Amino acid sequence: MFKHLNAVSGDPLLALIIAHKNDTNPKKIDLGVGVYKDDNGHTPILNTVKKAESILLEQEDSKSYLGIYGATEFEAIIKDLVLGEGNELIASGRIRSTQTPGGTGALKVAADFISANLKGARLWVSDPTWGNHKSIFDSAGVEVKDYPYYDPATNGLRFDDMMAKLEAEAKEGDVLLLHACCHNPTGIDLQFDHWKVLTDFVNKRGLLPLVDAAYQGFGDGLDEDLAGLRYMAANVQDMLIANSFSKNFGIYRERCGGLSVIAASADEANAAFSIIGQAIRANYSMPPAHGAAVVYTIMSNPELKAEWELEVAAMRDRINGLREKLVAKLAASGASKDFSFIKDQRGMFSYSGLTLEQVHTLRSEYAIYIADTGRMSIAGVSDSNIDYLCESIAKVVG
Repeated sequence: MFKHLNAVSGDPLLALIIAHKNDTNPKKIDLGVGVYKDDNGHTPILNTVKKAESILLEQEDSKSYLGIYGATEFEAIIKDLVLGEGNELIASGRIRSTQTPGGTGALKVAADFISANLKGARLWVSDPTWGNHKSIFDSAGVEVKDYPYYDPATNGLRFDDMMAKLEAEAKEGDVLLLHACCHNPTGIDLQFDHWKVLTDFVNKRGLLPLVDAAYQGFGDGLDEDLAGLRYMAANVQDMLIANSFSKNFGIYRERCGGLSVIAASADEANAAFSIIGQAIRANYSMPPAHGAAVVYTIMSNPELKAEWELEVAAMRDRINGLREKLVAKLAASGASKDFSFIKDQRGMFSYSGLTLEQVHTLRSEYAIYIADTGRMSIAGVSDSNIDYLCESIAKVVG
């Protein structure tokens, strides 16, 4: 039955991780993997997560099924984190939220929901976007289109070109996917004024916004990072939001995320939510429990929540501090290229502006592993490797 099948190439980022692991150079640096690391190159478990797990170890009394939407008490946690406590949309019942297996699971359910219920809808994504976006929606039978985003000439945002493309080609009923903050892979975010323009356009053209909020808290702050999303949510009738708890709680392997639907009325939100439940049932039946239980334990305990906010701030400050150090040390190293744009980017990733040839030279001659696109994971930089990294980049770019 399988003789006609041909193997497909794997994810290039995963291949990069394996190549780094197998490299014997003691100075090797992994700037490809998309997880937070401390200065020792380790992805730590947050103190609050450890405390929450200790509480669960004592109090958990069942491993029974949760149900399609996950733990019922977790819905309020998702809403409050995404929209902010006391948001009018929550009070009006216009938003419903479900637990999902990570942000990826949320996007997959959203893709199935769109495919089955919004006939002919096309999905618009930034060029570039997270590598899995297209695969997820392709697998659900949703046509994917690109809009301009990254400008390699300026290492900035092509917002005018983005709007021109959408004005010319986006049609009523299409879905517009936006990154809430810490754009993956470029690190270049939409500004608040851009969100205002996009909100007006969504309403005028009749589009459904789908916002991917995978890195809340890693840019400028837990509330600041979602200011644009919250403005849009308050000023459109319908919206989908996929969020992840993997990064800001450091629970990557626990697969904890959320999918929220906002509609014009509570009745419409409940109707859409019931259909989303069908998509979940046909997909993975129900989500895993542990990650959500950890998040709920932290968020429902004022002391743990306050400590968690400090831990998120510490991760954010470390990444932003590394950006500042990189820019300063690259300039001091005598690199001919101006890398000052790196400090203006946000989140774990940076489009470095390095060419494919330069990336390959860094990999083969200096054991520095960066994606072919030039995307660097800033979290892979440390005090122990930053000098070697900057000196190597300076030699390669001239």
